[in-house]
Amino acid sequence: MHIAVVGAGAVGGFYAARLARSGERVSVIARGAHLRAIHERGLLIWSPLGDHVVRLEAESDPARVGPVDLVILAVKTYANAQILPLLPWLCGPETAVLTLQNSVASADALADAVGEERVLAGTTYVATAIVAPGLIEQTGVHRRVILGEAFGERRDVSARAARIADVLARADVHAEAVADGRVPVWEKLVYLATFAAFTGVSRRPAGAIWGDPIGREAFLAVAAEVEAVALAEGVPIAGDVIARMVGYLDALPPDTRSSLLIDLQQGKQTEVEALQGEVVRRGRELGVPTPGMTALYAALRAGGA
Repeated sequence: MHIAVVGAGAVGGFYAARLARSGERVSVIARGAHLRAIHERGLLIWSPLGDHVVRLEAESDPARVGPVDLVILAVKTYANAQILPLLPWLCGPETAVLTLQNSVASADALADAVGEERVLAGTTYVATAIVAPGLIEQTGVHRRVILGEAFGERRDVSARAARIADVLARADVHAEAVADGRVPVWEKLVYLATFAAFTGVSRRPAGAIWGDPIGREAFLAVAAEVEAVALAEGVPIAGDVIARMVGYLDALPPDTRSSLLIDLQQGKQTEVEALQGEVVRRGRELGVPTPGMTALYAALRAGGA
């Protein structure tokens, strides 16, 4: 399978390297110093699973790659305006496009660019960071991807979703194909939008919020708001999504920071509009109150997020 990974950053680059090592033909779309380093030295991965260097095709212009079998979109959502118009260069008659972005709006934006019939929605659980150009470090061993169809009937796991999950599994990724790709994206958002909002507003890591009774109570109330928006959207998320979130947070190292907080501390652009902003806007459209998330969203905007 020829796979184009659009965005060879911390997440996209990690999965591109694993797929290339498993024998798939992988082309990454990158830019700047990171692209130059990949050309000169290959892509270096530091990981508890093993350190390695991977040589793979790398371009800044998707037109130089041409049509592929699978496109994996792994750029930050704020880059979509520049990136999405370029994706048709990668699409042939049978090309599938999988978004791993942290946004419930990603599939719709992708469909506008390449057509609904191509789009799969998915999410990933992996802790990675770019240490230097051409160098990605994984902390921990989680490398999970859940994916499924973003449009259509979504009653059963599609053949192409199952095929993509198999390709990822051969690359030693813990991949799962589901019938409805919206479900894992929304289930992650219940946790991620809330966690990112509280850590971003407070400028403190997980333990400072979750370890405080008032903070914990407020966190759960806001997570319930996101859950209510998902259900109003008609997305059949699991009834135990918040209970699972609680178990995860109880086990989370107290110094864990959200990527939004890390971006704020480094003076980078954040995904506040794709996370908290999307929850607030959809809640208003659906008539679902989101007072807690609205307050957090307003504070993030005022604080430069």
